[in-house]
Amino acid sequence: MEKQIILLVEDNPDDVELTLRVLNTHHIANEVLVARDGVEALQTLYGTPGNPPGRLPSVVLLDLKLPKLDGLEVLRRIRSEPSTNRLPVVIMTTSREERDIVASYELGANSYVQKPVGFEAFAEAVRFLGLYWLLLNVPPGQ
Repeated sequence: MEKQIILLVEDNPDDVELTLRVLNTHHIANEVLVARDGVEALQTLYGTPGNPPGRLPSVVLLDLKLPKLDGLEVLRRIRSEPSTNRLPVVIMTTSREERDIVASYELGANSYVQKPVGFEAFAEAVRFLGLYWLLLNVPPGQ
């Protein structure tokens, strides 16, 4: 089985730390790449001049409220590129705004999860997301 990689696109250092801790504790991913803004997320996926991209992640956990380039624009670009248009993207955000939910699905999000506020609930949500998208979900071509 190929190494499982998650791309976590999150600017909140506390959420990054907790997500990494939960995924590591439950041995859910072999590797977690962290992008702290939308531009960095796209550079991770597509590379930069002189620095080609690595292997695509198995799933992207994408926050909407990001510096430099927001999550909806990142999602739009992921879906517009043939190399990533089928890549599973889970929106993981604090927003409960109906317009964010609708826009996310219209742009091709595979799932929309509101981040729970409490530590335990957040940890459980991350654990379940990792288990589902990396262990249960069957992507195309598998």
